[in-house]
Amino acid sequence: MTLTTLCPYNPRPMANTSSAKKKIRVIAAKTEVNKSRRTRVRTFIKKVDTAVATGDHAKSLEALRKAEKEMMHAVSKGIYKLNTASRKISRLNTKVKGLAA
Repeated sequence: MTLTTLCPYNPRPMANTSSAKKKIRVIAAKTEVNKSRRTRVRTFIKKVDTAVATGDHAKSLEALRKAEKEMMHAVSKGIYKLNTASRKISRLNTKVKGLAA
Protein backbone atom coordinates (compact mmCIF):
# COMPACT_ATOMS: atom_id res chain seq x y z
CA MET A 1 0.00 0.00 0.00
CA THR A 2 1.52 3.26 -1.08
CA LEU A 3 0.61 6.69 0.13
CA THR A 4 -0.43 7.74 -3.35
CA THR A 5 -3.15 5.06 -3.34
CA LEU A 6 -4.50 6.55 -0.15
CA CYS A 7 -4.78 9.97 -1.71
CA PRO A 8 -5.72 9.44 -5.38
CA TYR A 9 -6.51 13.08 -6.10
CA ASN A 10 -2.99 14.17 -5.10
CA PRO A 11 -0.07 12.45 -6.89
CA ARG A 12 2.32 13.33 -4.07
CA PRO A 13 1.85 12.14 -0.51
CA MET A 14 0.60 14.98 1.67
CA ALA A 15 2.50 13.88 4.77
CA ASN A 16 6.07 15.02 5.24
CA THR A 17 7.21 13.31 8.44
CA SER A 18 7.50 9.59 8.93
CA SER A 19 5.04 9.70 11.83
CA ALA A 20 2.47 11.48 9.65
CA LYS A 21 2.95 8.88 6.91
CA LYS A 22 2.46 6.10 9.45
CA LYS A 23 -0.68 7.80 10.75
CA ILE A 24 -2.09 7.80 7.21
CA ARG A 25 -1.45 4.06 6.99
CA VAL A 26 -3.02 3.42 10.39
CA ILE A 27 -6.10 5.48 9.54
CA ALA A 28 -6.51 3.62 6.24
CA ALA A 29 -6.34 0.26 8.02
CA LYS A 30 -8.83 1.33 10.70
CA THR A 31 -11.16 2.72 8.04
CA GLU A 32 -11.28 -0.68 6.32
CA VAL A 33 -12.07 -2.45 9.59
CA ASN A 34 -14.75 0.07 10.51
CA LYS A 35 -16.35 -0.19 7.07
CA SER A 36 -16.65 -3.94 7.41
CA ARG A 37 -18.11 -3.65 10.91
CA ARG A 38 -20.64 -1.06 9.75
CA THR A 39 -21.58 -3.28 6.79
CA ARG A 40 -22.03 -6.22 9.14
CA VAL A 41 -24.45 -4.23 11.30
CA ARG A 42 -26.41 -3.13 8.24
CA THR A 43 -26.69 -6.76 7.16
CA PHE A 44 -28.19 -7.72 10.52
CA ILE A 45 -30.65 -4.83 10.28
CA LYS A 46 -31.66 -5.98 6.79
CA LYS A 47 -32.26 -9.48 8.14
CA VAL A 48 -34.70 -8.07 10.69
CA ASP A 49 -36.49 -6.06 7.99
CA THR A 50 -36.70 -9.14 5.76
CA ALA A 51 -38.11 -11.25 8.60
CA VAL A 52 -40.69 -8.56 9.39
CA ALA A 53 -41.66 -8.38 5.71
CA THR A 54 -42.32 -12.13 5.65
CA GLY A 55 -44.54 -11.77 8.71
CA ASP A 56 -42.79 -14.44 10.79
CA HIS A 57 -42.78 -13.12 14.37
CA ALA A 58 -40.47 -15.78 15.83
CA LYS A 59 -37.91 -15.37 13.07
CA SER A 60 -38.00 -11.59 13.30
CA LEU A 61 -37.62 -11.70 17.09
CA GLU A 62 -34.54 -13.89 16.77
CA ALA A 63 -33.11 -11.61 14.08
CA LEU A 64 -33.78 -8.61 16.34
CA ARG A 65 -31.85 -10.18 19.20
CA LYS A 66 -28.88 -10.82 16.94
CA ALA A 67 -29.05 -7.32 15.47
CA GLU A 68 -29.20 -5.75 18.92
CA LYS A 69 -26.14 -7.69 20.03
CA GLU A 70 -24.26 -6.66 16.90
CA MET A 71 -25.27 -3.00 17.30
CA MET A 72 -24.06 -2.90 20.90
CA HIS A 73 -20.81 -4.49 19.82
CA ALA A 74 -20.43 -1.74 17.23
CA VAL A 75 -21.07 0.84 19.95
CA SER A 76 -18.31 -0.65 22.08
CA LYS A 77 -15.95 -0.39 19.10
CA GLY A 78 -16.89 3.23 18.45
CA ILE A 79 -18.65 2.64 15.14
CA TYR A 80 -21.96 4.04 16.38
CA LYS A 81 -22.85 6.26 19.31
CA LEU A 82 -25.03 4.75 21.99
CA ASN A 83 -28.04 6.95 21.25
CA THR A 84 -27.87 6.16 17.54
CA ALA A 85 -27.78 2.42 18.20
CA SER A 86 -30.59 2.69 20.75
CA ARG A 87 -32.74 4.62 18.29
CA LYS A 88 -32.19 2.04 15.54
CA ILE A 89 -32.92 -0.85 17.90
CA SER A 90 -36.05 0.88 19.17
CA ARG A 91 -37.37 1.34 15.65
CA LEU A 92 -36.67 -2.30 14.79
CA ASN A 93 -38.34 -3.38 18.01
CA THR A 94 -41.43 -1.37 17.10
CA LYS A 95 -41.64 -3.15 13.75
CA VAL A 96 -41.30 -6.57 15.39
CA LYS A 97 -43.93 -5.76 18.04
CA GLY A 98 -46.28 -4.74 15.25
CA LEU A 99 -46.28 -8.33 14.05
CA ALA A 100 -47.39 -9.68 17.40
CA ALA A 101 -50.50 -7.51 17.49
